[in-house]
Amino acid sequence: MIEGNLVEEKFSPALRDFVALAREKLYREPQGDLFAHAREFSRGDHMLNPDFTDRIGDNAPRPAAVLVPIVAHEAPTVLLTQRSKDLSTHAGQVAFPGGRIDPGDASPLAAALREADEEIGLPARFATPLGYLDSYLSGTGFRIVPVVALIEPGFTLTINPSEVDEAFEVPLSFLMARENHARHSGMWKGVERHFYAMPFEKRNIWGATAGMIRNLYEKLYE
Repeated sequence: MIEGNLVEEKFSPALRDFVALAREKLYREPQGDLFAHAREFSRGDHMLNPDFTDRIGDNAPRPAAVLVPIVAHEAPTVLLTQRSKDLSTHAGQVAFPGGRIDPGDASPLAAALREADEEIGLPARFATPLGYLDSYLSGTGFRIVPVVALIEPGFTLTINPSEVDEAFEVPLSFLMARENHARHSGMWKGVERHFYAMPFEKRNIWGATAGMIRNLYEKLYE
């Protein structure tokens, strides 16, 4: 059942098809142990860089969660953020709303919704969770739980400038087109790193965010 003011019968064919696939193929609960060893993950930066798990070593990845917000327009979009250029890590990069799972968070979903509210002022009442993707191991040592949610249009965002420069939307159809999933490489800490990139207009969606988008595509359409 879709919550809020959304009426499924009025969904466009594109939105209806996406919601049906998400319900069928996404997980109903987060998969695996939040503190599993890095080598136990099937999805992550190590898919293109097998040595990443060795560099993380025996330390358990730090748990994090992100919201994958699908805005329920007639032509659905994905809501993304441009991280603040003043942050100490991943400054200026495109990202999903999200962050570390705090001890007080009841679940990865609760963490993702809290972070979305803190970063961009997206109220939880606009979000209807559709399911979870496989956890994603980032090269920086985070175990990220992506929560896919349908977002009711009509929200007004309040950007937290200490964390985010701006929020923007990208057509879901663009991100779910395999031909837009380019593979790039670059040097990181003296080692060549391979990653997905999905340039869109003036934005460069790459790294872990692009990797999770790729995983959404593979989960639903392959």
